Amino acid sequence: MTQYSKYLIVILAAASFAACKVGKDFQRPEVALPSQFGNTAATDSTVAKASWKQFFPDPALQQLISEALAGNFDLQIALKRIETASAYVKQAKAALLPSVTANATANTNIPSKNSLNGLSLNEFLGTSHIEDYTLGVGLSWEIDIWGKIRRQKEAALAAYLQTFEAAKAVQTGIVANVANSYFNLLMLDAQLQIARRNASLSDTIVQMIRMQKAAGEVTELAVQQAVAQRQTAELLIPQLEQAAAIQENAIRILTGQLPGTVTRNTTLDRFPLWDSLHTGVPAEVIGNRPDVKASELSLKAANANVGVAQGSMYPALSLTANGGLNAYEIGKWFSMPNSLFGTVAGNIAQPVFQQRRLRTQLEVSKVEREQAVISFRQAVTTAVREVSDALIQLEKLQEQQEIAASRLQTTQQAVGNARLLFRSGLANYLEVISAQSNSLQAELTQVDIRRQRLTAMVDLYRSLGGGYQ
Repeated sequence: MTQYSKYLIVILAAASFAACKVGKDFQRPEVALPSQFGNTAATDSTVAKASWKQFFPDPALQQLISEALAGNFDLQIALKRIETASAYVKQAKAALLPSVTANATANTNIPSKNSLNGLSLNEFLGTSHIEDYTLGVGLSWEIDIWGKIRRQKEAALAAYLQTFEAAKAVQTGIVANVANSYFNLLMLDAQLQIARRNASLSDTIVQMIRMQKAAGEVTELAVQQAVAQRQTAELLIPQLEQAAAIQENAIRILTGQLPGTVTRNTTLDRFPLWDSLHTGVPAEVIGNRPDVKASELSLKAANANVGVAQGSMYPALSLTANGGLNAYEIGKWFSMPNSLFGTVAGNIAQPVFQQRRLRTQLEVSKVEREQAVISFRQAVTTAVREVSDALIQLEKLQEQQEIAASRLQTTQQAVGNARLLFRSGLANYLEVISAQSNSLQAELTQVDIRRQRLTAMVDLYRSLGGGYQ
């Protein structure tokens, strides 16, 4: 049997050992999930499957979301993390291959003439120095007997997919934030119109009470009270203009642009509300959320790292080989085959005492895996809660809006009746001012509740995993 045959047998035997892997293969932990969300019946379809362009039909909002997905800084950072993780995956794949190095050296050794080497050179070779020229290639290959390197590859791939899902989670958050900010801006526009309309109406009431004062029917106090009510409505105007401008700046920053104005071509009351939002089956819906997927992949990476830590405690088999050209004279450097040299070696290294580093690494990796299990269950539980909260909000806000609409109608009728009664002397000026104030608050409240309904609709869409399609 030749020497090369012996090494071939060693490699084949190592390859047979490499069929096994240290550590346990990943299995998703059991998590308790409800059969349905609250009182909402489980359905085969879910609104999360709708793309954000389908969910938000308004062209201006679609444009803002498109700009945010192209220019948002948080999303750009998340995408760069994907590139980083991708590089680590490539590195982990290459770890299964041997490493190869090439080197070229040339040196001259001039020993002391009074040394044994110096005297020998002069006596036998007739020279005072010796030259050495080497051109070689070295190969080193760790045989993955226990599957440690494959576990490293598994961990790197899981980390890469985690960053991918994390980027999708960032996108769903951006879509929801832009939409909610846009709805808030539309609410401020509506409230600004209400404030201006009420300021104009209050001015009419002031004029009416001044006429009553001129007729001697009321005092100056009545005029002052009416003016104060008008000023209350007027004060809302710059406050709402300020809030709208700040909201516009916030939206522009979300899109990665400098502060400025935001185009909108609709009003809050014209923006459509989805009549029914199908939630789907909880088990499938939760698995569709990017943040839950990212948490599961984090657990998968932690599980693989336990295998890596275990493999580090077992013997490591490595093969090394070196070969090339070597000569003591530059003229004979490339003389074939006399200048050829080569060495092949195998090495088995068993860690014995590493100051407890390997044991600590294994213990820490197991604890980190347990933490990842807890984080995964927490992510699932949080997802269920967010869906349930959004459904409750949608249901109760619809009831609130019906009450608010009825209240607004009542207060508007009260304003008209108070003005008529005041002119006929059957009501005092305080009743007129109070009715006007109540009507103003009712209008502002109704607009805010509609904005909350739109926000709850967005929250349900996001909590079901929609927004990255």
